[in-house]
Amino acid sequence: MNETLYLAAALIVPLIIAIVFHEVSHGFVARMLGDHTAERKGRLTLNPVRHVDPVGTLLVPGVLAMLSMPVFGWAKPVPVAKNRLRNPRIGMMLVAIAGPGSNFLLALVGAVLLGTVAGLAGPDAAGVAGFALTSLYYFIAINIFLALFNLLPIPPFDGSHIVEGLLPRRAIPAYERLRPAGFALVVILLLVVPYVFPGLGIVENVILPPVQWLLDKYIGIADLVAGYRA
Repeated sequence: MNETLYLAAALIVPLIIAIVFHEVSHGFVARMLGDHTAERKGRLTLNPVRHVDPVGTLLVPGVLAMLSMPVFGWAKPVPVAKNRLRNPRIGMMLVAIAGPGSNFLLALVGAVLLGTVAGLAGPDAAGVAGFALTSLYYFIAINIFLALFNLLPIPPFDGSHIVEGLLPRRAIPAYERLRPAGFALVVILLLVVPYVFPGLGIVENVILPPVQWLLDKYIGIADLVAGYRA
């Protein structure tokens, strides 16, 4: 029980920080590009209460975790009015990139902090230092996973807006018609397909390999910082 609580505590704070910065980054870049919708609605805040979706952030991931199924969820999307952006086509791509970009940046900050704490605490870190190291490791992993997960080219993920911006203009209407079915498509690809065909899970086969590759690179940065601190 204590181990479960320890793990939960090490995961929850990093997850909340990753989600909040992801959403605020969308709204901040949208404001820079001419759309102040998120700002007017009070969504350019680091207060997690303004971004947590009770179903998508808490209920769905919790149930999926208990069922040992691929865990995914969502926060309240930051509102962006595409037609208010100075260049809607390029603007939506930049707004979409901002979320995953913020997570990659946070992972870098986490790697520097991990290396700093490891260098100061030494190889036998325990207590507060040990908890900090565990939390920072998960912080890096969560941010990498969140970034790559959202780059999937499936509506309504950020990757779909990037793909839409890169498509020839004549192909955009057909792609936009997929958006209403986006959530159903996500459920089918992430839950139904792995359940029916266990070897074809998108999370395991598409997302986790690059997550692990990037995680190794970030941990390498942490090792460099730890060696410097030592």
